[in-house]
Amino acid sequence: MSEVHSDVPAPAAEPRTGPQSRRLKVITVVATFGGLLFGYDTGVINGALPYMQSDLGLTPITEGLVTSSLLFGAAIGAFTAGRLADQRGRRRVILWLASIFLLGALACTFAPSATFMVIARFVLGLAVGGASVTVPTYLAEVSPAERRGRLVTQNELMIVSGQLAAFTFNAAIAGALGEAAHVWRYMLVIATLPAVVLWLGMLVMPESPRWLASRGRMGEALEVLRQVRTAQRAESELAEVERLAEQDAQQRAGGWADLKVPWIRRLMVVGIGIAVVQQVSGVNTIMYYGTQILETSGFSANGAIVANIANGVISVLATFVGIYLLGKVNRRPMLLVGTAGTATSLLLVALVSMTVPESLLRGVLVLALTVTFLAFQQGATSPVTWLMLSEIFPLRMRGFAFGLASLTLWVANFAVGLTFPILEDALGIATTFLVFVAVGVLACAFVAKFVPETRGKSLENLETELHARYS
Repeated sequence: MSEVHSDVPAPAAEPRTGPQSRRLKVITVVATFGGLLFGYDTGVINGALPYMQSDLGLTPITEGLVTSSLLFGAAIGAFTAGRLADQRGRRRVILWLASIFLLGALACTFAPSATFMVIARFVLGLAVGGASVTVPTYLAEVSPAERRGRLVTQNELMIVSGQLAAFTFNAAIAGALGEAAHVWRYMLVIATLPAVVLWLGMLVMPESPRWLASRGRMGEALEVLRQVRTAQRAESELAEVERLAEQDAQQRAGGWADLKVPWIRRLMVVGIGIAVVQQVSGVNTIMYYGTQILETSGFSANGAIVANIANGVISVLATFVGIYLLGKVNRRPMLLVGTAGTATSLLLVALVSMTVPESLLRGVLVLALTVTFLAFQQGATSPVTWLMLSEIFPLRMRGFAFGLASLTLWVANFAVGLTFPILEDALGIATTFLVFVAVGVLACAFVAKFVPETRGKSLENLETELHARYS
């Protein structure tokens, strides 16, 4: 299929210094506190779960429910927040999500029973899923085309930084208070602090200029663009946004009705496929159950919770590499390499688990391979996934479509989180990981055949090209 290029010339690159660049950096830092909360709230369960088991009387099934209830909530939150962001604005929805983050973290901290914890984690998941959609969309719509990859992917950096913070605080609190009652509550309550920062910060952030334009508020959109662009760039960019906004208004069907359009329906399938690829890699078996995997492999209980910090460190370092590569390398080959690398790493974990007796040596080998796995996942697969999902959908339904793709992503995440402890208990770690390897091979084939390239194009030009490709 051939590509059609827009006649609109590519805008000159924005300067990296000056008041507009500084304002853009501030917006990015504040908004990505949503990613930090996403990371901390998904990662903290890794170290807190062993302490909850005795305190709340968890079985393998309830352990899976406590872990995955957040993911089920995230699936609903992602889809709902996407639609709300289209209707009410990106900034306003992020403010609402900050409040849910705070309330959910407090409810988890003071949960008196496993049932209450499942409900509280579900509520917290609404905010996690909502942030996974709204923050990248907001950043993509504020960013200039040539910097969009790096700025949107900084949200992924904050996600893995939140997970590293969770692993580090878990280890520190366990070391200091390991014998104290309810030690896991201290791990959970820390998440209230970034929630407050996000809420206060978003009070003084602007709305997305593209959302404002989609609502016919061109004067406000131009005012926001002038905060983060040079004056000439702001004027030319608004003209292109306004042109597409008018087309979208004429064609507006809204939500599910948009999927009747063949090219949008095909693009939606691709977006859902990208979302599923990120999850079937098995990344969250390590992010949620990494401490238990290491303990099962041969580490002591305290040794496992400390060694698990390595997984968080490599995730952060790999994300820095991913941010750099997104400015140099096309998205599609990055996603393909990441998917192949994660499948290979899990294959080696399975082989080590089958051939090396349980011992410290086996534990160290498994840790080295989980670190390798996360280098591919966080350095390639995850940043490309969230960036592409923020880019590929048309303006008129971007929040809805991103929400629907993220709904699928979180449902897949929920299935992994719920079933992993059950599968591991029934089949053993090696066979369980071989299942993920098989699915990873299918994911590689999907990426190679169906995923488009999006690098270096404005959102408006990209929409024109994808329309031509999938028509």
